[in-house]
Amino acid sequence: MTIPVTWLYVPGDRPERFAKAAASGADVVIIDLEDAVPPARKDEARAHAAAYLRARPAGGPPVHVRVNDLSTQRGLDDLAELAGAADAVRLPKVESAATLDLVERLGARAYPLLESAAGILEARAIAAHPCVDGIALGEQDLAAELSVTGGPALDHLRLSAVLAAAAAGLPPVPLSVYPDVRDEAGLAASCAHGRTLGLFGRTAIHPRQIPVIRAAFRPTPEETARAAEIVRAAETAGGGALALPGGAFVDAPIVARARRTLTLAAQLTEPSQPS
Repeated sequence: MTIPVTWLYVPGDRPERFAKAAASGADVVIIDLEDAVPPARKDEARAHAAAYLRARPAGGPPVHVRVNDLSTQRGLDDLAELAGAADAVRLPKVESAATLDLVERLGARAYPLLESAAGILEARAIAAHPCVDGIALGEQDLAAELSVTGGPALDHLRLSAVLAAAAAGLPPVPLSVYPDVRDEAGLAASCAHGRTLGLFGRTAIHPRQIPVIRAAFRPTPEETARAAEIVRAAETAGGGALALPGGAFVDAPIVARARRTLTLAAQLTEPSQPS
């Protein structure tokens, strides 16, 4: 099973970029009808997204659509037209699990974005809704509302989302976009910090960010070797707690994490260059 690591946004009013985004190497493409599209072009963007989703070739990455706020008629129209065509819908500014009931009635899968204090406070109920496949933070909106400039306060908000996702049995929360597309060193450092908080993967706003994100979340050779050692020992022992050759004891959760590390290492291995 492929574990999504990179999620690439593409503006909904730029249909010439949709196929390029799908070929970029991103694990998931997100057609954005919200922040990336000027108000005068939002209806046009919805039509472009619908046309692409009807005609897209088989075999590409999953395509999500970030619709407009469901508290607006435009957001409701986005959802009505695209919920059945997209692989999932990303919902901005979700502040209550009740918002998700309409998505469930349409049979769609949802990725709510927590972008306000109210959303953070309701994170656990939102994450536990039956139609939710994952949650994410809208860090820029959160920072603006709360006058947070970064550091420990932002990490606290991130951990709130990490805990809510884990409690609901959802995949790990990806990091929000890194807005400076030319600052690859800063992007890599930010990803490394996010890993320490339990965040995994990241949304991107430009294809050039994808290889940096992949590299940041790729297990190191040391992590891969350690995981392989744990899995070999578990397979030999046949289950239960076990001792590694160095004397450390590991149990089932550690073995499961080691298997996930090996899966990621295989998935994120870069192809060898011809000599």
